[in-house]
Formats: sequence, C-alpha cells, structure tokens
Amino acid sequence: MSDPHSSAENARPFVRETATSRTLHFSIATIQSRMDLADPDALALKYTRTIMGFLLLQPAPRLITMIGLGGGSLAKFCHRFLPAARIEVIEINQDVIALRDVFHVPPDGPRFRVIRGDGAQLVRYRTTRPDILVVDGFDDDGQPTRLCTQRFYDDCYSMLNTGGVLAVNLHQGDHEYDEHVDRIHRAFHDAVLVIDDDESSNSVVLACRGPALDAPVAGVDRCLRALDPVAAAQLAEAFETVGRAIEERRNA
Repeated sequence: MSDPHSSAENARPFVRETATSRTLHFSIATIQSRMDLADPDALALKYTRTIMGFLLLQPAPRLITMIGLGGGSLAKFCHRFLPAARIEVIEINQDVIALRDVFHVPPDGPRFRVIRGDGAQLVRYRTTRPDILVVDGFDDDGQPTRLCTQRFYDDCYSMLNTGGVLAVNLHQGDHEYDEHVDRIHRAFHDAVLVIDDDESSNSVVLACRGPALDAPVAGVDRCLRALDPVAAAQLAEAFETVGRAIEERRNA
C-alpha cells in the first residue's frame, strides 16, 4: 500500500478550462475545484455552499483554518465576505499551491495566508484555536488516510475553540465512509450533523465543540441579512437546507 502522506504530497494536479469555467483535477474523472470565470469568488460547487452553513452555528468566526486549498473556492469566499475573520489554509502539495494565481487566490497578507504543511500534524501540534476548522483535503486516491483517523478527528475537537465548528467534506463512495462519520461522532460526542448533497456524491459533516446544535442559534434569515447581498444570494438555499437539518435533529 502506498504511503498516504506521500500520495497527497506528490499528486500532480492539472487544470482544464471551458468558455465559462476553470477546474482543478488530479484525475480526469474527478473535479477537485471549479471556478466560474465570470465570477471567480463564487462558490460554484453545491457542497462548498453547504459547508458555509457553519455560520448558522458560529456566525462570527474570528479565525478560520482550512485543510486543503484546491482551487481556493472556500478560502476566497471567506476572505471576501467575512471581513472580520482571519483565514489560514494548510496545503501539503506544493504543486497545488503553485496554481493559486490561476484560481485567483488572494496573496498572503494580515488576514489571509496559505501555509505548506501536513494538516494532520497541524491539528495535533498547533496551539492556535480556530473558531472554524474546514477539512476538504483530497488527492488522486481520494481522501488521505491521515485526515480520516480517529486520532485526527479527536485532535480536531481538541484544537477548536469552545463553540467552534468542524466542517468536513466526505465522499459517499469511500469504502470507509460510514466509519469516518462514526469517528466524527465519537470525537464530538454526537454533536454532529450530516447533510448529503443530492447533486453529487459528497456529504458535508458539521460537528460542534459545545452545545450549538442543541442551543438557540441565529435564524437563517438573520444570518443572511448579516452578509453582503451577493454572498446571501449564493448561500440562501444551502442555509435553508442546513437550518432544516438542525431543526430535524432537535425534534428527533
């Protein structure tokens, strides 16, 4: 079996372009990221909009840490539309980082930076405590094993601020998908929400360090009003979906 750390670090990305979009791939069969050429900061893939549902549980994050840069869709969106937040993105693959300008990823600055590193090591040893931790790390073999272990999810829980939210993109076709979800449940003491994407094989898992899933949270309309109208228009449908899932969990 190949070393998953080596696979993630050495996978060679490539870019394809049409008249309307630019996409990042590790294989021709799978899109890692899509950018709308007419609106580079837009969240073109549905699962990315669902991930932003973390705002219903933590509406005012000060530090957002992301594992996996890809084409930078979520990083760009948060940088533009959450001006009070600092964003740090951890990416193990230097070839992916080298494509940041192709996908209009902002330059490093006081509020934004891309760091080359191993996400599993980051959550184990980093002393900073983000309010949001997004895990969206894939390579040509799928989800690296190092980002799916029980130890990793336990470390995610420990790393987050109290009241923080973990948002994970999982692939339903992974043969260990159910085990990955179970591990998140164990790490976060069942404070977990799983939202399937009906347009793809992705599932978004939102997990809370604290009682956010059981405590009153800002309503969908209130959260949307707090956003720039451009961002609100993109996120309205996803917020409704996440909001319904939260209510269904509470009423179960």
